[in-house]
Amino acid sequence: MSESATKTISAITSPHELPDARRLVVKVGSSSLTTVSGGISHERLKFLVDTLAETVNNGTEVILVSSGAIAAGLAPLGLPKRPKDLATQQAAAAVGQGLLLAEYTQLFEEHDLRVGQVLLTADDLMRRSSYTNALRSLVRLLNLGVLPIVNENDAVATREIRFGDNDRLASLVAHLVKADALLLFSDVDSVYDAHPADGGSRITTIEHPDELEAVDLGTPGAAGVGTGGMITKVDAATMSSSAGIPTLVTSTDNAAKALRGEDVGTWFAARNSRRSARDVWLAYLASIEGRLILDDGAVKAIAQGTNSLLAAGIIGVEGAFEPGDAVEICGSDRVPFARGLVNFSSEELPEMLGQNTSDLVDQLGEGYDKSVVHVDDLALIEPIF
Repeated sequence: MSESATKTISAITSPHELPDARRLVVKVGSSSLTTVSGGISHERLKFLVDTLAETVNNGTEVILVSSGAIAAGLAPLGLPKRPKDLATQQAAAAVGQGLLLAEYTQLFEEHDLRVGQVLLTADDLMRRSSYTNALRSLVRLLNLGVLPIVNENDAVATREIRFGDNDRLASLVAHLVKADALLLFSDVDSVYDAHPADGGSRITTIEHPDELEAVDLGTPGAAGVGTGGMITKVDAATMSSSAGIPTLVTSTDNAAKALRGEDVGTWFAARNSRRSARDVWLAYLASIEGRLILDDGAVKAIAQGTNSLLAAGIIGVEGAFEPGDAVEICGSDRVPFARGLVNFSSEELPEMLGQNTSDLVDQLGEGYDKSVVHVDDLALIEPIF
């Protein structure tokens, strides 16, 4: 596939076209795979596998992002509920991941399909070398006729490198493999404009994040066994759709209908051109350590997305950061419009502000002729909400 082709919006423009998709990323949440007591629900898992197997056998490549490892490890370890401390979560994931994959392997084999496990951390999609390795591995599995099952590497992830939820992981994977669409399955069938018990109506299509401003999305993790909730699903769906990948949010019970193109769930229409997973990570997920304030000329130049940020255009520095950290980039109104990885620390930058490159070299020496943020490490952002 050419680079220009990968930059286009997905060929899938409506949920009715999902049966024609070439490649889909499907994410399923913990609450859809486990029982209230915490164990794996064989019945729920079989329904999901039967549905996905039909889609694969109809010619669509599927990458499954599956939650449930921690939840699946609770009962075997005698834990009554999801632990709050990271070490016990990691222990539960280490036990549960094997049990979950064993179930998937057995159930997909009934459809003559093989599965392969791919465990990722955010760090895998931040550095180009590991990013390329992850992409190569997933594509090779698909080429060999294997259905990849992706999960966050909970057993080794730390708080700093965790995706935070598998909805965002699924969004990054969808960008990584250039999926035609992302499907987020959970225990909620749609996004509603208010709680259904209060007369709320299903939102069938969202064309722009502005349409969500008055919508109450509830509390993250309200289900008890997962870390997401409707907020993280809408967040991930908006992130994907704004970067060229349409996304359907619906319940796992609706999975078969969704994959047949029936009218279920809430469709987040694709906007803008596709972006790389690293670009999406930088724009929406990177941990921000500070802020650079630009003059009007620099704002205009950086907003084009084709120029590096030089010290001459910076009028203010906020926060404490080191080279390689992510920072927000703002105009004088302090509204962020981009993010980038800086080449200088917050201690170095103040004496560099407003100076051109030749003056910096004369005054501070070699090494200070670099841009503050190279264009390859810069991502324009669009507010999600």
